[in-house]
Amino acid sequence: MESIDDTGLSLTRRHFFGRTAQGIGMAALASLFGQDMQADTATGVKTYGGLPGLPHFAPKAKRVIYLFQSGGPSQMELFDYKPRLKEFQGQDLPESVRKGQRLTGMSATQSSFPLVPSKFAFAQHGNSGAWVSELLPYTAKIADQLTFIKSLHTDAINHDPAVTFIQTGSQIAGRPSIGAWLAYGIGSQTEDLPAFVVMISPGKGTGGQPLYDRLWGSGFLPSRYQGVKFRSVGDPVLYLSNPEGFNADDRRRFLNALDKLDQINLDNFGDPEISTRIAQYEMAFRMQTSVPELTDLAKEPPHIFELYGEDAKTPGTFAANCLLARRLAERGVRFIQLFHRDWDHHGNLPKDLPKRCKEVDQASAALIQDLKERGMLDETLVIWGGEFGRTVYCQGRLTPTDYGRDHHPRCFTMWLAGGGIKPGITLGETDDYCYNITKDPVDIFDLQATILDCLGIDHKRLTYKFQGRHFRLTDVAGNVVKTVLA
Repeated sequence: MESIDDTGLSLTRRHFFGRTAQGIGMAALASLFGQDMQADTATGVKTYGGLPGLPHFAPKAKRVIYLFQSGGPSQMELFDYKPRLKEFQGQDLPESVRKGQRLTGMSATQSSFPLVPSKFAFAQHGNSGAWVSELLPYTAKIADQLTFIKSLHTDAINHDPAVTFIQTGSQIAGRPSIGAWLAYGIGSQTEDLPAFVVMISPGKGTGGQPLYDRLWGSGFLPSRYQGVKFRSVGDPVLYLSNPEGFNADDRRRFLNALDKLDQINLDNFGDPEISTRIAQYEMAFRMQTSVPELTDLAKEPPHIFELYGEDAKTPGTFAANCLLARRLAERGVRFIQLFHRDWDHHGNLPKDLPKRCKEVDQASAALIQDLKERGMLDETLVIWGGEFGRTVYCQGRLTPTDYGRDHHPRCFTMWLAGGGIKPGITLGETDDYCYNITKDPVDIFDLQATILDCLGIDHKRLTYKFQGRHFRLTDVAGNVVKTVLA
């Protein structure tokens, strides 16, 4: 797919409708979404926006809910059980295992790298026999619904490039995020809410690593495809409410007048960002009705709050955001991303990690159960995981009661469930030190390609021409992990 170049601006659909539309008629409204309201060629479901010919093949998932655990959860404490580590406790990490691999600046100067096993118990669960830590009892109960990938690895060793990489396919800022790619490629199933919504929960610790808006940005794609961040304080979206004394009719007249001015500029300059501005004003107007209804949880029955936990009643918590994610999914939002912060445990891990797990465990499992009970899980791809794993050796001083773990890009674990994913399997293996992958490695591009495949997209064919090059989410790499597909 190609972007609009300078010589073609006068021939674009946006420019044509910009010259001919009077006010906000149906033709102009169609142009605001870049394309006519159309039926998905593979499913027959009405979509808003997206590119002709997409999806490329019949999708198994209609949407994605990505539960991103920012900071790097420790795979050894949660999913990747390593019983032999007890034999090695306190011993130095063998050079034959490390093989000169890169260390962060936080542990590179250590004189030794003492091995430390997890202090938390593991057990196998469900018919699948998946190993899950005692820290995640609710997740353990739905183990047969999940697919664990224990052999993920990344090229980045520090937080910002690692999070940027897993979200955009590049360690360097400036590329479109995965949600923006999907909004661009296959649009939305609702015209009343954005195709891509983001929510952030801080955790109750020290705050964790910063999360920048560019992580859900549109990069070089038109800005209409960027994620819209929902807030937990005040209006869910900035400027959602009209000022005092300014009612909905006033807002409609104001937008009609503003549209005429924008159409004049669009006629004169043909800038696609002017179309984006028009579309976003119209979306904002509709969101003044749709968002308050969406975020009003009062009509949810008591058993739903029992399912998600008491935190679901508190705006801004991970549990409340999970419940909102289900409501967004019901209303046709294409990509819903929850960021939960404060998983970066360089020290005090035995005390801090259980707190993070308690904040997310029940709600993560509840989301899967809730979607399944509503008949939505088969068409919703749910992803849980962070940007990298943690080291087998202790960062800093190892004591009988305390230890920390540094960043480890060589192997980490994520789980997937729902649309397009084969449940109840575990893919990949790591060595006894949980340091190197020994079977079925999966890199970030492979993960991204697999996500797109579940949505009916050939990752090699979803491209955008920018500065003379055809870019894609997976750059020049990536293979669909067919083993995990249903």
